[in-house]
Formats: sequence, C-alpha cells, structure tokens
Amino acid sequence: MSVSNPTLITFVIYIAAMVLIGFMAYRSTNNLSDYILGGRSLGSVVTALSAGASDMSGWLLMGLPGAIYMSGLSESWIAVGLIVGAYLNWLFVAGRLRVQTEHNGDALTLPDYFSSRFEDKSGLLRIISAVVILVFFTIYCASGIVAGARLFESTFGMSYETALWAGAAATIAYTFVGGFLAVSWTDTVQATLMIFALILTPIIVLLATGGIDTTFLAIEAKNPDNFNMLKNTSFIGIISLMGWGLGYFGQPHILARFMAADSVKSIAKARRISMTWMILCLGGTVAVGFFGIAYFSAHPEVAGPVTENHERVFIELAKLLFNPWIAGVLLSAILAAVMSTLSCQLLVCSSALTEDFYKTFLRKNASQVELVWVGRVMVLLVALIAIAMAANPNNRVLGLVSYAWAGFGAAFGPVVLISVIWKQMTRNGALAGILVGAITVIVWKHFELLGLYEIIPGFIFASLAIYIVSKLGAPTAGMVERFDAAEKDYNLNK
Repeated sequence: MSVSNPTLITFVIYIAAMVLIGFMAYRSTNNLSDYILGGRSLGSVVTALSAGASDMSGWLLMGLPGAIYMSGLSESWIAVGLIVGAYLNWLFVAGRLRVQTEHNGDALTLPDYFSSRFEDKSGLLRIISAVVILVFFTIYCASGIVAGARLFESTFGMSYETALWAGAAATIAYTFVGGFLAVSWTDTVQATLMIFALILTPIIVLLATGGIDTTFLAIEAKNPDNFNMLKNTSFIGIISLMGWGLGYFGQPHILARFMAADSVKSIAKARRISMTWMILCLGGTVAVGFFGIAYFSAHPEVAGPVTENHERVFIELAKLLFNPWIAGVLLSAILAAVMSTLSCQLLVCSSALTEDFYKTFLRKNASQVELVWVGRVMVLLVALIAIAMAANPNNRVLGLVSYAWAGFGAAFGPVVLISVIWKQMTRNGALAGILVGAITVIVWKHFELLGLYEIIPGFIFASLAIYIVSKLGAPTAGMVERFDAAEKDYNLNK
C-alpha cells in the first residue's frame, strides 16, 4: 500500500476532517446535556441530515446493494417499507417526543424519558430499557465495525483483523472527544457525501454499460426475473421486508435527533429535508445494485470479489469506474455511512451507562465534568466489546443489522409511539411492552417461526401487552397532567 495512493490520501484527509470537527465540538461541550443531546440546539437541516445519516449505516452502501445485486428488484420492498416507516415516525413521533421529553424532567435519554413519563420510582423501567439498549446496540455497533473492516480490507488489502481496528479508530476518536455535537455535525457532512455518491455512481455505471436500454437488456439476459418484484417472494416475505419500517419508532439513535431539535417548529422542515434525502439515497442504492448486475455480467473478469462477497458491489464499482481520487471520495461515503451510525450508537450506549446507571445508582451527586468523562470512558468500553463481537470475518452486515433493528423496533417502538399519543398508558403497560417486545424478537429469531421477520410479531405482541396491561390500571393525575400540557404545547407550536 503506497503512501501516494490517492484513495488512501482521500481517506486520511476525510478522517482528519471528522476528528477536527470532534475537537471543535469539544469546545462547546460543557455538561452532560451537551455531550448526550447537544444542549437541544440542532436546527432543522442538522436534525434532518443527522437523523438520516445515523439511520443509514454501512448496510445502505453494502448490505442493500448486495441484496439487490443477488436477487434483483424483489429485495427493494425493504426500501419501500423504510420510506413509509420513516415518514410516519417523523409525522407522529418526532414533534411529540421533542415536547414530551422536555415536559418529563427534561429527559436526555429514552430510559430517562420512560422513567419520568411513567413516574417509575423503582428504577425498574430505567434499568430494563437501558439493558435492552446495551444488548441490541452492541450488536448494531458490531455491524458497523464489520462494514468498516470490509471497506478497509478491500480498499487497502489489509488483513481483516487490521482493518477491524483501522475502521473503528477514527469513529471512536471524534465520538470520544466531541460527543453529540461532533456526531451531529459530522453526520451532516457525511449525509451530503452519501447522497453525492449514491446519485453519481448509478449514472456512471449506466454510462459504462451503454445507457438505460442496453443495461436493462443485459440485466434481463442475466435473469428476466431480476425485474420481477414478486420473484421468489411470498406474502410473508414481502410483509417481512416491509416490516423494517416498523423499526423506526424504536431506534434510540434516531429518536435522540428528535429530542435534540431546537424546537418543534424545526421538525416539519426537517421532515421534508430528511425524507427527500432518504428517497434519493435509497433510490441510488437500489440502482447501484441493479445496474451492477449488467456491469459485472459484461465484465466477468473483474467480478471475482463481488462473486465472493456480494456486499462489495458498490466498493468494486467505485474502484473500477472512477479516477482514484474520485473513487477515494466515493469510498469515503461508505466510511461516512459507517461512522455516522456507529458514532451515535456508541453515544447512546454511553449515555445509557452514564445517565441511567452511573449517575442514577452509583453517583447521584457527580459533577458535570465527571459525568462527561465517564461518558467518554463508556464510549471506549462499548466500542471494545463491539470490536470483539465483529472479529468473525464471516459476519454479514445486513444480518447483524436486521437483528438489532428488530430488537429496538419491537422493544421500544410501541412504547414510544403509544406513550406520545395515548395518555392512559401506564408504567406497567410500558414495562410489559418492552419485555414482551424484546423477548418475542429473541425467541422468534431463535426458532425462525413461519419465516416471518421477528420485528412484526414483536411489535404486535408488545402493542397488545401495553394496551391490556394499561387497561388493568390507571395513570396518575400527574402523568395525565404532564401529557396534556405537552400535547397542548405541541399543538400550539407545530
């Protein structure tokens, strides 16, 4: 690997810029609220793009294009489900959660919000929700580290073990130093880079394969069923792919962006920006995988790496079709997708350990400086555990993401959604929802029942548990009063 390698130089400049942003954010981080939620100061553009970038991890440029390359358009149902789910999350949850967290003890984390919203004096709700965050996010972080390792491995010819550490180091650095502001500011840069890569790459692949007509003929010649969105699918299969959209209601790293918005008024504009960005990115992702079928069928001599691991289709197209300097920028987009999601996942895990365990149970009177440094140490701890989990080179990015996504979607999704729209929900209802959702996902995944994606039964059973258990009791007057005040605030300012 030569130091004059343009791709390497591009990567180094990009990583250095992200770490520099981390140090700039460090100067604005004075207390735990700044470190965890950026002092609730994000404007609509940063809220929108950081929510999008933190959502679309390495699977956007690796897992999904790989699935489309292997199976054709039948895998694109997942994109449809995600777009619908994201829109509904912005519409029903974003603004209400921003207001509800403020009215419920100015909550900084989801466990903090649940504890205040349902007046849980026992701490049980906080502990269980924090444990769910740590379990599923550590798996999610591992998926990001695998994606980063794959990128460094295929781009620079590193061993998987070396690539594992190289891919994780930069993200850990700026998250450790700058916290939430660093993560959100870098997310905005990274979201811009991702959309640039996902609009440019399919266009160049089309030109390289002779235009739309020639490309489509080549894809059809390879397998006519590539155009069939119902190929090898069943009703359960389509529902499973669409079911990914349910996950949005429960993803702590995305919900944190809503909680950090500077006001409810920013949410509507942020929704429009974020959904436009998302639709363009997902469209580009599907196009990369789809057009890649035509390119590699026409050039079988360079298809080896993609045949070996289909998740490398974007990486190989960028390396083959672009000037090394441009390829470096495009491959940095994968690093951007990985870093943007991994960083906010590390931060949410850190905040759960710091705010929900350390401060609540060990050091109630800890100073803000102490809490920020504990948060930084926890970033390192979670990162090391995730690196250990990612050590198996046979890991697939999309598989790891799907399990963690289902875990959060089922455990937290119904609780968050129902808590912001139904004032009769109780503490025991919330507890039942989290437990039933998480357990259903774990059991369903283990036994692979009906071939149905585990998020769907998890979400349904958790919602039923919340309703039934809440109906067996009643919320306190204080819970109802705070809910009504927050709802009134939301309706006045939306």
